[in-house]
Amino acid sequence: PQTARLTVKEITLLMQTLNTLSTPEEKLAGLCKKYAELLEEHRNTQKQMRALQKKQNQLVQEKDNLRNEHSKAILARSKLESLCRELQRHNRTLKEEGMQRTRLEEEKRKEVTSHFQVTLNDIQTQMQQHDERNASLRQENAELAEKLKKLYEQYKLREEHIEKVVKHKDLQQQLVDAKLHQAQELLKESEDRHEREKDFLLKEAVESQRMCELMKQQEVHLKQQLSLYTEKFEEFQTTLSKSNEVFTTFKQEMEKMTKKIKKLEKETAMYRSRWESSNKALLEMAEEKAVRDREFEALQGKVQRLEKLRRALKVERNELNKKVQSLSGGTEGAPTSNPGTDSPSPPPTDSLLEPGTCPAPDTTTASTSSCSHSCHCEPQLDTDTLLEEANTQPVQAQE
Repeated sequence: PQTARLTVKEITLLMQTLNTLSTPEEKLAGLCKKYAELLEEHRNTQKQMRALQKKQNQLVQEKDNLRNEHSKAILARSKLESLCRELQRHNRTLKEEGMQRTRLEEEKRKEVTSHFQVTLNDIQTQMQQHDERNASLRQENAELAEKLKKLYEQYKLREEHIEKVVKHKDLQQQLVDAKLHQAQELLKESEDRHEREKDFLLKEAVESQRMCELMKQQEVHLKQQLSLYTEKFEEFQTTLSKSNEVFTTFKQEMEKMTKKIKKLEKETAMYRSRWESSNKALLEMAEEKAVRDREFEALQGKVQRLEKLRRALKVERNELNKKVQSLSGGTEGAPTSNPGTDSPSPPPTDSLLEPGTCPAPDTTTASTSSCSHSCHCEPQLDTDTLLEEANTQPVQAQE
């Protein structure tokens, strides 16, 4: 994977920087410095992660608060909608009641006007009948007056003749007087009847006028009630318009809250993605730290092995120096050998080399063998093989 390749590259760069250092103490100090840097980066990432977690908790709390506010707004909206429905229903019922009352009042008014018109027509017909009767009575009276006049003329003309027939005339006069009296009584009765009918018609006219005034008063009262209902309806219309305005403002606030919630959801998604990326980076750093810890442990083991090897080589060098000194002391007291013998002569003590002027050791011997001379040089270690082992061992641990 990519993380393993990156760690291998970093390990190679670290090993190259360690190869530039000369002593193991400097290498160990560089490793400790690198470990301290990684530990500081790890602490910084942990601090950032805690801050992000705190911010995420705050955002989750704000989101819950916004959800609660949203639910409260939805409840208020449902309540307002139910109130609006009730107001509309009440408005419709009021309209229907007003229309029904106006219809009933209109029907009553029409019935009263029709009844009043019928009574007026009846009164007019009765008055026409009475007028006709009066005309007929007047005509009869005129005819009777003319007859009386003719009779009086005839009486004058025939006065002399009547004197002759006084008895007959008296009888006729009495008969005429009786007829006249009867006619006068009939006329008086008709006049009385006419007066009674006139009084009755006047009473009915007064009653109808009073009814008309009552109807006018009722009409005024109904007009007042109608104006009151219109005022109430206008007030209801104003309250309904105000409630509509409140509902529109509440709807706009709801839209703003939904936009804000969407924005906060986007921000939470962004912070969640950042948190996931930081968690991923933290995991990668933890893996890298584990790899570095294993490398550090491997290097510590290698340093311990090198220390042990150094001590062993130092002990071996001391033993070899003791052997060389003992051999040099033995050669001083021993007799000189024959020139024909094959045993090599030991080097003189005067030819002891100074430290640092040791000739190159024999390549055929082992890498851990010490110099045969009595110099103070340390055995030459194969650092290239040791560095190759150190490079290959962390890679194997990483794999």
